[in-house]
Amino acid sequence: MNAHPYAFLALFLGVALAFPLVMLAVAQAWFRFFQPGKPSRVKNDVYECGLESTGDSWIQFKAHYYLYAILFLIFDVEVLFLLPFAVTFTALPAGALLAMLAFILLLAEGLVWAWHRGHLEWK
Repeated sequence: MNAHPYAFLALFLGVALAFPLVMLAVAQAWFRFFQPGKPSRVKNDVYECGLESTGDSWIQFKAHYYLYAILFLIFDVEVLFLLPFAVTFTALPAGALLAMLAFILLLAEGLVWAWHRGHLEWK
């Protein structure tokens, strides 16, 4: 007995639709049976390490920290792209060299931009 050639795709589609629906049903059942009771002052209180919270909950963060982190990630991920290229440099065609050159030039442009804007100086 030969199965229809698209039977696997139909089965795959059925599982792909059923899986998230089952997960949503489980989440709905969990919410319905285990949801917390009515809110109160104690339940809505800010909890931090078992200590009573004091002061304002709004803390002003400096954006420079995030900018340093993003710049670090950009230039850290650069190494992940350059390492395989450096390992197989002699076996790659000229198009790969041009692509990597464009990649390095874009990174250099980003570094010059960050330097020019003063984002690399610790304040």
